[in-house]
Amino acid sequence: MLVSLHVKNLALIDEEEICFEEGLNILTGETGAGKSIIIGSVNLALGAKADKDLIRTGAEYALIELTFKLDDEQKEELKKMDIFPEEDGILLIQRKIMAGRSVCKVCGETTGTKQLQEIAGLLLDIHGQHEHQSLLQTKKHKEILDGYAGDSLSKLKNNIRGKYNDYQQIGRELKALNSDETAREKETSLLRFEIKEIEDASLLEDEDVRLEKQYRLMTNGRKIKESVSFVYRLTGYDEEESAGENIGRALKEIRNISGYDEALSGMEEQLQDIDGILNDFNRTVKDYLEDLEFDEEDFVHTESRLNLINHLKSKYGNNIKEILAYKDAGEEKLSVLENYEAYCEGKLIEYEKTKEELTVLCGKASAVRIKYAKELTGSLKKALLDLNFENVEFDIQIRPDTENMAADGYDDVEFMISTNRGEAMKPLSQVASGGELSRIMLALKTVLADKDDIQTLIFDEIDTGISGKTAWKVSEKLGILGMSHQVICITHLPQIAARADVHFLIEKNEKEERTVTTINKITGQDSLKELARMLGGDRLTEAALQNAKEMKDLARNTKQY
Repeated sequence: MLVSLHVKNLALIDEEEICFEEGLNILTGETGAGKSIIIGSVNLALGAKADKDLIRTGAEYALIELTFKLDDEQKEELKKMDIFPEEDGILLIQRKIMAGRSVCKVCGETTGTKQLQEIAGLLLDIHGQHEHQSLLQTKKHKEILDGYAGDSLSKLKNNIRGKYNDYQQIGRELKALNSDETAREKETSLLRFEIKEIEDASLLEDEDVRLEKQYRLMTNGRKIKESVSFVYRLTGYDEEESAGENIGRALKEIRNISGYDEALSGMEEQLQDIDGILNDFNRTVKDYLEDLEFDEEDFVHTESRLNLINHLKSKYGNNIKEILAYKDAGEEKLSVLENYEAYCEGKLIEYEKTKEELTVLCGKASAVRIKYAKELTGSLKKALLDLNFENVEFDIQIRPDTENMAADGYDDVEFMISTNRGEAMKPLSQVASGGELSRIMLALKTVLADKDDIQTLIFDEIDTGISGKTAWKVSEKLGILGMSHQVICITHLPQIAARADVHFLIEKNEKEERTVTTINKITGQDSLKELARMLGGDRLTEAALQNAKEMKDLARNTKQY
Protein backbone atom coordinates (compact mmCIF):
# COMPACT_ATOMS: atom_id res chain seq x y z
CA MET A 1 0.00 0.00 0.00
CA LEU A 2 0.99 3.67 -0.39
CA VAL A 3 2.38 4.73 2.99
CA SER A 4 3.28 8.34 2.26
CA LEU A 5 3.61 11.04 -0.36
CA HIS A 6 6.28 13.70 0.14
CA VAL A 7 6.20 16.76 -2.17
CA LYS A 8 8.63 19.68 -2.20
CA ASN A 9 8.74 22.81 -4.42
CA LEU A 10 5.97 21.63 -6.74
CA ALA A 11 3.57 24.28 -8.06
CA LEU A 12 1.91 25.86 -4.99
CA ILE A 13 3.33 23.29 -2.57
CA ASP A 14 6.31 24.42 -0.53
CA GLU A 15 6.86 21.13 1.31
CA GLU A 16 4.17 18.69 2.42
CA GLU A 17 3.95 15.05 3.43
CA ILE A 18 0.77 12.96 3.51
CA CYS A 19 0.79 9.72 5.49
CA PHE A 20 -1.96 7.52 4.06
CA GLU A 21 -3.60 4.68 5.95
CA GLU A 22 -5.58 1.54 5.19
CA GLY A 23 -9.21 1.86 4.14
CA LEU A 24 -10.88 4.87 2.51
CA ASN A 25 -8.62 7.96 2.45
CA ILE A 26 -10.62 11.05 1.47
CA LEU A 27 -9.13 14.37 0.29
CA THR A 28 -11.35 17.45 0.19
CA GLY A 29 -10.93 21.20 -0.17
CA GLU A 30 -12.16 24.29 -1.93
CA THR A 31 -12.05 24.45 -5.72
CA GLY A 32 -8.60 25.67 -6.72
CA ALA A 33 -6.98 24.67 -3.43
CA GLY A 34 -4.63 22.30 -5.25
CA LYS A 35 -6.31 18.90 -5.03
CA SER A 36 -5.27 18.05 -8.61
CA ILE A 37 -1.62 18.64 -7.64
CA ILE A 38 -1.81 15.64 -5.30
CA ILE A 39 -2.79 13.14 -7.99
CA GLY A 40 -0.51 14.94 -10.44
CA SER A 41 2.47 14.52 -8.13
CA VAL A 42 1.82 10.76 -7.82
CA ASN A 43 1.70 10.51 -11.60
CA LEU A 44 4.92 12.51 -11.89
CA ALA A 45 6.70 10.23 -9.43
CA LEU A 46 5.61 7.27 -11.54
CA GLY A 47 6.99 8.60 -14.82
CA ALA A 48 4.48 11.11 -16.23
CA LYS A 49 5.89 13.87 -18.43
CA ALA A 50 7.41 16.61 -16.30
CA ASP A 51 7.33 20.31 -17.19
CA LYS A 52 9.95 22.64 -15.69
CA ASP A 53 7.13 25.17 -15.10
CA LEU A 54 5.90 22.88 -12.32
CA ILE A 55 8.95 23.82 -10.22
CA ARG A 56 7.92 26.34 -7.59
CA THR A 57 9.03 29.88 -8.41
CA GLY A 58 12.45 30.59 -6.90
CA ALA A 59 13.31 26.91 -6.34
CA GLU A 60 16.00 25.01 -8.24
CA TYR A 61 14.13 21.73 -8.33
CA ALA A 62 10.92 19.92 -7.40
CA LEU A 63 10.97 16.64 -5.48
CA ILE A 64 8.33 13.92 -5.17
CA GLU A 65 8.77 10.79 -3.07
CA LEU A 66 6.41 7.83 -2.75
CA THR A 67 6.85 5.26 0.01
CA PHE A 68 5.15 1.88 -0.37
CA LYS A 69 4.77 -1.05 2.02
CA LEU A 70 4.90 -4.23 -0.07
CA ASP A 71 3.54 -7.70 0.50
CA ASP A 72 5.57 -10.82 -0.28
CA GLU A 73 4.04 -11.30 -3.74
CA GLN A 74 4.84 -7.73 -4.79
CA LYS A 75 8.42 -8.12 -3.55
CA GLU A 76 8.85 -11.26 -5.65
CA GLU A 77 7.46 -9.55 -8.76
CA LEU A 78 9.82 -6.59 -8.29
CA LYS A 79 12.79 -8.91 -7.86
CA LYS A 80 12.05 -10.20 -11.36
CA MET A 81 12.71 -6.62 -12.51
CA ASP A 82 16.02 -6.56 -10.55
CA ILE A 83 14.48 -4.25 -7.95
CA PHE A 84 15.19 -5.20 -4.36
CA PRO A 85 13.16 -3.38 -1.66
CA GLU A 86 14.25 -3.16 1.97
CA GLU A 87 13.91 -6.32 4.06
CA ASP A 88 10.88 -4.86 5.83
CA GLY A 89 9.14 -4.43 2.45
CA ILE A 90 9.58 -0.66 2.17
CA LEU A 91 10.00 0.68 -1.38
CA LEU A 92 10.99 4.31 -1.99
CA ILE A 93 10.36 5.93 -5.38
CA GLN A 94 11.89 9.37 -5.86
CA ARG A 95 11.77 11.85 -8.74
CA LYS A 96 13.73 15.09 -8.83
CA ILE A 97 12.62 17.56 -11.50
CA MET A 98 15.11 20.20 -12.63
CA ALA A 99 15.15 22.64 -15.52
CA GLY A 100 15.84 20.60 -18.63
CA ARG A 101 15.96 17.16 -17.01
CA SER A 102 14.69 14.94 -14.23
CA VAL A 103 16.14 12.03 -12.26
CA CYS A 104 14.07 9.00 -11.22
CA LYS A 105 15.26 6.62 -8.51
CA VAL A 106 13.89 3.41 -7.06
CA CYS A 107 15.49 2.16 -3.84
CA GLY A 108 18.26 4.71 -4.41
CA GLU A 109 19.15 3.47 -7.92
CA THR A 110 18.51 5.57 -11.02
CA THR A 111 15.89 4.13 -13.37
CA GLY A 112 13.93 5.08 -16.49
CA THR A 113 10.31 6.14 -16.84
CA LYS A 114 9.41 2.92 -18.67
CA GLN A 115 10.42 0.80 -15.68
CA LEU A 116 8.63 3.22 -13.35
CA GLN A 117 5.42 2.65 -15.27
CA GLU A 118 5.89 -1.13 -14.98
CA ILE A 119 6.34 -0.75 -11.24
CA ALA A 120 3.25 1.46 -11.02
CA GLY A 121 1.22 -1.28 -12.71
CA LEU A 122 2.04 -3.58 -9.79
CA LEU A 123 1.45 -1.12 -6.97
CA LEU A 124 -1.57 1.04 -7.72
CA ASP A 125 -4.39 1.86 -10.11
CA ILE A 126 -5.06 5.56 -10.78
CA HIS A 127 -8.45 6.59 -12.12
CA GLY A 128 -8.20 10.19 -13.33
CA GLN A 129 -10.99 12.65 -13.99
CA HIS A 130 -11.19 11.78 -17.68
CA GLU A 131 -10.36 8.08 -17.68
CA HIS A 132 -14.03 7.10 -17.80
CA GLN A 133 -14.09 8.59 -21.32
CA SER A 134 -12.03 5.59 -22.44
CA LEU A 135 -15.21 3.52 -21.98
CA LEU A 136 -16.46 5.17 -25.18
CA GLN A 137 -13.79 3.25 -27.11
CA THR A 138 -14.76 -0.34 -27.93
CA LYS A 139 -11.12 -1.48 -27.86
CA LYS A 140 -11.20 -0.66 -24.13
CA HIS A 141 -14.12 -3.05 -23.72
CA LYS A 142 -12.06 -6.00 -24.96
CA GLU A 143 -9.18 -4.96 -22.73
CA ILE A 144 -11.48 -4.90 -19.68
CA LEU A 145 -13.04 -8.27 -20.47
CA ASP A 146 -9.66 -9.90 -21.11
CA GLY A 147 -8.35 -8.47 -17.84
CA TYR A 148 -11.34 -9.97 -16.04
CA ALA A 149 -10.72 -13.38 -17.66
CA GLY A 150 -7.12 -13.20 -16.36
CA ASP A 151 -4.94 -16.31 -16.57
CA SER A 152 -7.70 -18.29 -18.27
CA LEU A 153 -7.12 -16.16 -21.37
CA SER A 154 -3.59 -14.71 -21.06
CA LYS A 155 -1.72 -17.92 -21.97
CA LEU A 156 -4.08 -18.54 -24.87
CA LYS A 157 -3.53 -14.97 -26.10
CA ASN A 158 0.24 -15.50 -25.98
CA ASN A 159 -0.18 -18.57 -28.20
CA ILE A 160 -2.41 -16.58 -30.56
CA ARG A 161 0.15 -13.77 -30.73
CA GLY A 162 2.93 -16.20 -31.64
CA LYS A 163 0.83 -18.02 -34.23
CA TYR A 164 -0.40 -14.73 -35.70
CA ASN A 165 3.18 -13.54 -36.13
CA ASP A 166 3.99 -16.80 -37.96
CA TYR A 167 0.90 -16.33 -40.12
CA GLN A 168 1.90 -12.76 -41.01
CA GLN A 169 5.49 -13.76 -41.74
CA ILE A 170 4.50 -16.59 -44.09
CA GLY A 171 2.06 -14.23 -45.81
CA ARG A 172 4.85 -11.71 -46.38
CA GLU A 173 7.09 -14.46 -47.77
CA LEU A 174 4.37 -15.50 -50.22
CA LYS A 175 3.90 -11.91 -51.39
CA ALA A 176 7.65 -11.52 -51.84
CA LEU A 177 7.90 -14.48 -54.22
CA ASN A 178 8.99 -13.36 -57.69
CA SER A 179 6.68 -14.67 -60.39
CA ASP A 180 8.85 -13.26 -63.24
CA GLU A 181 10.80 -16.26 -64.59
CA THR A 182 13.45 -14.12 -66.33
CA ALA A 183 14.10 -12.19 -63.13
CA ARG A 184 14.36 -15.44 -61.18
CA GLU A 185 16.94 -16.76 -63.63
CA LYS A 186 19.03 -13.60 -63.25
CA GLU A 187 18.81 -13.83 -59.47
CA THR A 188 19.76 -17.51 -59.59
CA SER A 189 22.80 -16.77 -61.73
CA LEU A 190 23.95 -13.98 -59.42
CA LEU A 191 23.52 -16.13 -56.31
CA ARG A 192 25.55 -18.96 -57.84
CA PHE A 193 28.36 -16.53 -58.67
CA GLU A 194 28.38 -14.98 -55.18
CA ILE A 195 28.31 -18.35 -53.41
CA LYS A 196 31.15 -19.68 -55.57
CA GLU A 197 33.22 -16.54 -55.00
CA ILE A 198 32.93 -16.96 -51.24
CA GLU A 199 33.50 -20.73 -51.35
CA ASP A 200 36.62 -20.36 -53.51
CA ALA A 201 38.12 -18.05 -50.89
CA SER A 202 38.06 -20.91 -48.32
CA LEU A 203 37.72 -18.45 -45.46
CA LEU A 204 38.69 -19.42 -41.92
CA GLU A 205 37.13 -17.97 -38.78
CA ASP A 206 39.00 -14.82 -37.58
CA GLU A 207 41.52 -15.30 -40.39
CA ASP A 208 41.36 -11.57 -41.22
CA VAL A 209 42.30 -10.60 -37.65
CA ARG A 210 45.31 -12.91 -37.66
CA LEU A 211 46.49 -11.80 -41.11
CA GLU A 212 46.13 -8.10 -40.32
CA LYS A 213 48.28 -8.56 -37.23
CA GLN A 214 50.88 -10.47 -39.25
CA TYR A 215 50.78 -7.88 -42.05
CA ARG A 216 51.40 -5.02 -39.63
CA LEU A 217 54.40 -6.92 -38.29
CA MET A 218 55.79 -7.52 -41.77
CA THR A 219 55.33 -3.95 -43.03
CA ASN A 220 57.12 -2.60 -39.93
CA GLY A 221 59.72 -5.37 -39.88
CA ARG A 222 62.77 -3.19 -40.62
CA LYS A 223 61.95 -0.66 -37.91
CA ILE A 224 61.19 -3.42 -35.43
CA LYS A 225 64.44 -5.23 -36.23
CA GLU A 226 66.56 -2.09 -35.84
CA SER A 227 64.96 -1.21 -32.49
CA VAL A 228 65.12 -4.72 -31.07
CA SER A 229 68.77 -5.12 -32.19
CA PHE A 230 69.64 -1.90 -30.41
CA VAL A 231 67.87 -3.16 -27.26
CA TYR A 232 69.83 -6.42 -27.55
CA ARG A 233 73.14 -4.56 -27.71
CA LEU A 234 72.27 -2.24 -24.81
CA THR A 235 71.27 -5.11 -22.52
CA GLY A 236 73.92 -7.61 -23.69
CA TYR A 237 77.43 -8.50 -22.65
CA ASP A 238 79.38 -8.01 -25.89
CA GLU A 239 79.83 -4.23 -25.96
CA GLU A 240 81.87 -2.28 -23.46
CA GLU A 241 79.15 0.06 -22.20
CA SER A 242 76.25 -2.44 -22.37
CA ALA A 243 74.14 -3.08 -19.31
CA GLY A 244 75.24 -6.72 -19.03
CA GLU A 245 78.90 -5.77 -19.18
CA ASN A 246 78.51 -3.05 -16.53
CA ILE A 247 76.48 -5.29 -14.18
CA GLY A 248 79.12 -8.00 -14.61
CA ARG A 249 81.87 -5.58 -13.55
CA ALA A 250 79.78 -4.34 -10.63
CA LEU A 251 79.15 -7.92 -9.51
CA LYS A 252 82.88 -8.69 -9.65
CA GLU A 253 83.69 -5.64 -7.52
CA ILE A 254 81.10 -6.35 -4.84
CA ARG A 255 82.24 -9.97 -4.54
CA ASN A 256 85.70 -8.73 -3.56
CA ILE A 257 84.29 -6.90 -0.53
CA SER A 258 81.10 -8.80 0.42
CA GLY A 259 82.95 -10.84 3.00
CA TYR A 260 83.56 -7.76 5.13
CA ASP A 261 79.90 -6.94 5.87
CA GLU A 262 76.61 -8.89 5.84
CA ALA A 263 74.83 -5.94 4.24
CA LEU A 264 77.24 -6.18 1.30
CA SER A 265 76.45 -9.89 0.98
CA GLY A 266 72.77 -9.00 0.62
CA MET A 267 73.60 -6.48 -2.09
CA GLU A 268 75.67 -9.13 -3.87
CA GLU A 269 72.68 -11.49 -3.91
CA GLN A 270 70.39 -8.77 -5.26
CA LEU A 271 72.85 -7.83 -7.99
CA GLN A 272 73.28 -11.49 -8.91
CA ASP A 273 69.50 -11.79 -9.30
CA ILE A 274 69.49 -8.69 -11.54
CA ASP A 275 72.25 -10.21 -13.62
CA GLY A 276 70.26 -13.42 -14.03
CA ILE A 277 67.06 -11.55 -15.02
CA LEU A 278 68.95 -9.40 -17.52
CA ASN A 279 70.64 -12.48 -18.97
CA ASP A 280 67.24 -14.18 -19.45
CA PHE A 281 65.81 -11.04 -21.05
CA ASN A 282 68.79 -10.76 -23.42
CA ARG A 283 68.33 -14.36 -24.57
CA THR A 284 64.59 -13.73 -25.15
CA VAL A 285 65.45 -10.71 -27.32
CA LYS A 286 67.95 -12.79 -29.29
CA ASP A 287 65.33 -15.51 -29.92
CA TYR A 288 62.84 -12.89 -31.08
CA LEU A 289 65.39 -11.46 -33.54
CA GLU A 290 66.09 -14.90 -34.98
CA ASP A 291 62.35 -15.46 -35.58
CA LEU A 292 61.89 -12.01 -37.08
CA GLU A 293 63.18 -12.88 -40.52
CA PHE A 294 60.40 -12.56 -43.12
CA ASP A 295 60.20 -14.40 -46.38
CA GLU A 296 59.27 -12.12 -49.28
CA GLU A 297 56.97 -14.79 -50.64
CA ASP A 298 55.13 -14.92 -47.29
CA PHE A 299 54.72 -11.17 -47.38
CA VAL A 300 53.24 -11.25 -50.90
CA HIS A 301 50.90 -14.10 -49.95
CA THR A 302 49.69 -12.32 -46.80
CA GLU A 303 49.07 -9.08 -48.67
CA SER A 304 47.23 -10.86 -51.47
CA ARG A 305 45.08 -12.81 -49.01
CA LEU A 306 44.14 -9.66 -47.13
CA ASN A 307 43.22 -7.92 -50.39
CA LEU A 308 40.90 -10.82 -51.26
CA ILE A 309 39.23 -10.79 -47.84
CA ASN A 310 38.77 -7.02 -47.93
CA HIS A 311 37.23 -7.32 -51.39
CA LEU A 312 34.71 -9.84 -50.05
CA LYS A 313 34.03 -7.60 -47.04
CA SER A 314 33.15 -4.71 -49.37
CA LYS A 315 30.48 -6.90 -50.97
CA TYR A 316 29.16 -9.30 -48.37
CA GLY A 317 29.82 -8.17 -44.77
CA ASN A 318 32.03 -6.37 -42.30
CA ASN A 319 33.81 -9.50 -41.14
CA ILE A 320 34.28 -13.16 -42.04
CA LYS A 321 31.36 -14.25 -39.86
CA GLU A 322 28.99 -11.94 -41.77
CA ILE A 323 30.42 -13.07 -45.14
CA LEU A 324 29.79 -16.73 -44.29
CA ALA A 325 26.30 -15.86 -43.02
CA TYR A 326 25.64 -14.11 -46.35
CA LYS A 327 26.70 -17.29 -48.16
CA ASP A 328 24.41 -19.45 -46.00
CA ALA A 329 21.46 -17.14 -46.69
CA GLY A 330 22.31 -17.19 -50.39
CA GLU A 331 22.39 -20.98 -50.46
CA GLU A 332 19.02 -21.10 -48.77
CA LYS A 333 17.54 -18.65 -51.28
CA LEU A 334 19.18 -20.47 -54.19
CA SER A 335 17.59 -23.70 -53.04
CA VAL A 336 14.20 -21.96 -53.16
CA LEU A 337 14.79 -20.62 -56.67
CA GLU A 338 16.07 -23.96 -57.99
CA ASN A 339 12.97 -25.70 -56.58
CA TYR A 340 10.59 -22.79 -57.05
CA GLU A 341 7.35 -24.60 -57.85
CA ALA A 342 7.73 -27.07 -55.00
CA TYR A 343 8.68 -24.27 -52.61
CA CYS A 344 5.63 -22.19 -53.54
CA GLU A 345 3.35 -25.15 -53.09
CA GLY A 346 4.89 -26.01 -49.72
CA LYS A 347 4.74 -22.41 -48.52
CA LEU A 348 1.08 -22.16 -49.52
CA ILE A 349 0.29 -25.38 -47.65
CA GLU A 350 2.17 -24.01 -44.61
CA TYR A 351 0.21 -20.74 -44.85
CA GLU A 352 -3.16 -22.50 -44.92
CA LYS A 353 -2.17 -24.83 -42.08
CA THR A 354 -1.02 -21.89 -39.94
CA LYS A 355 -4.23 -20.03 -40.72
CA GLU A 356 -6.27 -23.05 -39.68
CA GLU A 357 -4.30 -23.39 -36.40
CA LEU A 358 -4.71 -19.66 -35.74
CA THR A 359 -8.46 -19.91 -36.38
CA VAL A 360 -8.74 -22.75 -33.85
CA LEU A 361 -6.86 -20.74 -31.22
CA CYS A 362 -9.01 -17.69 -31.87
CA GLY A 363 -12.10 -19.85 -31.50
CA LYS A 364 -10.89 -21.09 -28.11
CA ALA A 365 -10.25 -17.51 -27.01
CA SER A 366 -13.71 -16.52 -28.20
CA ALA A 367 -15.26 -19.31 -26.13
CA VAL A 368 -13.35 -18.13 -23.04
CA ARG A 369 -14.51 -14.55 -23.65
CA ILE A 370 -18.12 -15.65 -24.00
CA LYS A 371 -17.89 -17.57 -20.73
CA TYR A 372 -16.38 -14.67 -18.78
CA ALA A 373 -18.58 -12.09 -20.51
CA LYS A 374 -21.62 -13.77 -18.94
CA GLU A 375 -19.94 -13.76 -15.54
CA LEU A 376 -18.78 -10.15 -15.84
CA THR A 377 -22.18 -9.05 -17.12
CA GLY A 378 -23.86 -10.46 -14.02
CA SER A 379 -21.32 -8.91 -11.63
CA LEU A 380 -21.44 -5.54 -13.38
CA LYS A 381 -25.22 -5.43 -13.45
CA LYS A 382 -25.31 -6.07 -9.72
CA ALA A 383 -22.67 -3.37 -9.13
CA LEU A 384 -24.62 -0.91 -11.32
CA LEU A 385 -27.82 -1.59 -9.37
CA ASP A 386 -25.88 -0.84 -6.19
CA LEU A 387 -24.88 2.49 -7.76
CA ASN A 388 -28.50 3.58 -8.28
CA PHE A 389 -28.99 2.36 -11.87
CA GLU A 390 -32.50 1.24 -10.97
CA ASN A 391 -33.69 -0.03 -14.36
CA VAL A 392 -30.38 -0.91 -15.94
CA GLU A 393 -29.93 -3.64 -18.52
CA PHE A 394 -26.36 -4.51 -19.43
CA ASP A 395 -24.75 -6.94 -21.83
CA ILE A 396 -21.33 -7.66 -23.28
CA GLN A 397 -21.57 -8.63 -26.92
CA ILE A 398 -18.89 -10.85 -28.47
CA ARG A 399 -18.82 -10.64 -32.27
CA PRO A 400 -16.44 -13.14 -33.90
CA ASP A 401 -15.03 -12.03 -37.28
CA THR A 402 -13.05 -14.90 -38.76
CA GLU A 403 -11.98 -12.79 -41.75
CA ASN A 404 -10.18 -10.28 -39.54
CA MET A 405 -7.89 -12.21 -37.23
CA ALA A 406 -5.43 -10.21 -35.15
CA ALA A 407 -2.78 -10.79 -32.50
CA ASP A 408 -5.44 -11.02 -29.76
CA GLY A 409 -8.01 -13.09 -31.65
CA TYR A 410 -10.89 -12.36 -34.00
CA ASP A 411 -13.48 -10.99 -31.55
CA ASP A 412 -15.00 -7.55 -31.43
CA VAL A 413 -16.23 -6.77 -27.90
CA GLU A 414 -18.75 -4.05 -27.08
CA PHE A 415 -20.61 -3.04 -23.94
CA MET A 416 -24.36 -2.57 -24.46
CA ILE A 417 -26.59 -0.78 -21.96
CA SER A 418 -30.08 0.52 -21.34
CA THR A 419 -30.65 2.80 -18.35
CA ASN A 420 -34.39 3.29 -18.84
CA ARG A 421 -37.12 0.67 -18.63
CA GLY A 422 -38.52 -0.30 -22.01
CA GLU A 423 -35.58 1.11 -23.99
CA ALA A 424 -33.56 -1.27 -26.16
CA MET A 425 -29.92 -1.77 -25.29
CA LYS A 426 -27.55 0.35 -27.31
CA PRO A 427 -23.75 0.74 -27.44
CA LEU A 428 -22.42 2.43 -24.32
CA SER A 429 -21.00 5.30 -26.38
CA GLN A 430 -24.49 6.21 -27.60
CA VAL A 431 -26.29 6.17 -24.26
CA ALA A 432 -24.22 6.99 -21.19
CA SER A 433 -23.82 10.53 -19.84
CA GLY A 434 -20.68 11.75 -18.08
CA GLY A 435 -22.06 10.97 -14.63
CA GLU A 436 -23.21 7.53 -15.76
CA LEU A 437 -19.79 6.79 -17.27
CA SER A 438 -18.06 7.63 -14.00
CA ARG A 439 -20.38 5.28 -12.10
CA ILE A 440 -19.91 2.52 -14.69
CA MET A 441 -16.15 2.91 -14.32
CA LEU A 442 -16.47 2.70 -10.53
CA ALA A 443 -18.56 -0.45 -10.92
CA LEU A 444 -15.86 -1.92 -13.16
CA LYS A 445 -13.11 -1.00 -10.71
CA THR A 446 -15.09 -2.61 -7.89
CA VAL A 447 -15.64 -5.85 -9.79
CA LEU A 448 -12.09 -6.01 -11.16
CA ALA A 449 -10.51 -5.17 -7.81
CA ASP A 450 -11.24 -8.71 -6.64
CA LYS A 451 -9.51 -10.14 -9.73
CA ASP A 452 -6.09 -8.52 -9.35
CA ASP A 453 -3.47 -8.04 -6.66
CA ILE A 454 -3.24 -4.24 -6.78
CA GLN A 455 -3.72 -2.98 -3.23
CA THR A 456 -4.06 0.76 -3.80
CA LEU A 457 -6.82 2.41 -5.87
CA ILE A 458 -6.80 6.17 -6.49
CA PHE A 459 -9.92 8.02 -7.67
CA ASP A 460 -9.72 11.64 -8.76
CA GLU A 461 -13.26 13.09 -8.60
CA ILE A 462 -15.16 9.86 -9.31
CA ASP A 463 -18.25 11.89 -8.29
CA THR A 464 -18.38 13.85 -11.56
CA GLY A 465 -22.00 14.53 -12.55
CA ILE A 466 -23.70 12.82 -9.59
CA SER A 467 -25.59 14.01 -6.50
CA GLY A 468 -28.30 13.07 -3.99
CA LYS A 469 -29.22 9.43 -3.63
CA THR A 470 -26.73 8.40 -6.30
CA ALA A 471 -23.93 10.07 -4.33
CA TRP A 472 -24.86 7.96 -1.29
CA LYS A 473 -24.74 4.83 -3.41
CA VAL A 474 -21.30 5.76 -4.74
CA SER A 475 -20.05 6.47 -1.21
CA GLU A 476 -21.34 3.07 -0.04
CA LYS A 477 -19.53 1.36 -2.91
CA LEU A 478 -16.28 3.20 -2.09
CA GLY A 479 -16.70 2.24 1.56
CA ILE A 480 -17.07 -1.42 0.64
CA LEU A 481 -14.07 -1.20 -1.67
CA GLY A 482 -12.07 0.35 1.18
CA MET A 483 -12.60 -2.77 3.30
CA SER A 484 -10.41 -4.89 1.00
CA HIS A 485 -8.20 -2.23 -0.60
CA GLN A 486 -6.51 1.02 0.23
CA VAL A 487 -8.64 3.66 -1.54
CA ILE A 488 -7.52 7.26 -2.00
CA CYS A 489 -10.29 9.52 -3.28
CA ILE A 490 -10.51 13.23 -4.09
CA THR A 491 -14.11 14.40 -3.87
CA HIS A 492 -16.41 17.45 -3.77
CA LEU A 493 -19.37 15.50 -2.34
CA PRO A 494 -20.08 15.46 1.43
CA GLN A 495 -21.83 12.08 1.05
CA ILE A 496 -18.50 10.54 0.00
CA ALA A 497 -16.40 12.55 2.46
CA ALA A 498 -18.64 11.37 5.33
CA ARG A 499 -17.62 7.80 4.55
CA ALA A 500 -13.91 8.50 5.16
CA ASP A 501 -11.79 6.26 7.33
CA VAL A 502 -9.12 8.95 7.07
CA HIS A 503 -9.85 12.56 6.07
CA PHE A 504 -7.34 15.07 4.64
CA LEU A 505 -8.08 18.76 4.08
CA ILE A 506 -6.33 20.61 1.26
CA GLU A 507 -6.20 24.38 1.70
CA LYS A 508 -4.65 27.34 -0.08
CA ASN A 509 -3.23 30.06 2.19
CA GLU A 510 -0.76 32.92 2.14
CA LYS A 511 2.61 32.52 3.83
CA GLU A 512 5.25 35.25 3.77
CA GLU A 513 3.36 37.00 0.95
CA ARG A 514 3.24 33.82 -1.15
CA THR A 515 0.40 31.42 -1.90
CA VAL A 516 0.95 27.89 -0.62
CA THR A 517 -1.09 24.69 -0.65
CA THR A 518 -1.16 22.69 2.57
CA ILE A 519 -2.50 19.21 3.34
CA ASN A 520 -3.50 18.18 6.86
CA LYS A 521 -5.19 15.16 8.37
CA ILE A 522 -8.37 16.21 10.15
CA THR A 523 -10.50 14.35 12.68
CA GLY A 524 -13.43 14.92 15.01
CA GLN A 525 -14.81 18.45 15.01
CA ASP A 526 -12.49 19.61 12.23
CA SER A 527 -13.81 16.88 9.95
CA LEU A 528 -17.40 17.87 10.84
CA LYS A 529 -16.62 21.50 10.01
CA GLU A 530 -15.28 20.49 6.58
CA LEU A 531 -18.41 18.41 5.92
CA ALA A 532 -20.53 21.39 7.02
CA ARG A 533 -18.65 23.60 4.59
CA MET A 534 -19.29 21.14 1.78
CA LEU A 535 -22.99 21.04 2.72
CA GLY A 536 -23.68 24.69 3.40
CA GLY A 537 -21.08 26.88 1.76
CA ASP A 538 -18.93 29.53 3.45
CA ARG A 539 -21.19 30.18 6.50
CA LEU A 540 -20.61 27.62 9.22
CA THR A 541 -24.02 27.43 10.93
CA GLU A 542 -25.26 25.16 13.71
CA ALA A 543 -27.71 23.67 11.22
CA ALA A 544 -24.90 22.84 8.83
CA LEU A 545 -22.86 21.26 11.64
CA GLN A 546 -25.88 19.23 12.75
CA ASN A 547 -26.45 18.05 9.17
CA ALA A 548 -22.79 17.10 8.94
CA LYS A 549 -23.01 15.11 12.17
CA GLU A 550 -26.14 13.31 10.99
CA MET A 551 -24.47 12.51 7.67
CA LYS A 552 -21.39 11.18 9.46
CA ASP A 553 -23.54 9.06 11.79
CA LEU A 554 -25.57 7.74 8.86
CA ALA A 555 -22.42 6.78 6.99
CA ARG A 556 -21.07 5.03 10.08
CA ASN A 557 -24.30 3.17 10.74
CA THR A 558 -24.68 1.97 7.16
CA LYS A 559 -21.07 0.84 6.83
CA GLN A 560 -20.94 -2.86 6.01
CA TYR A 561 -18.59 -5.21 7.82
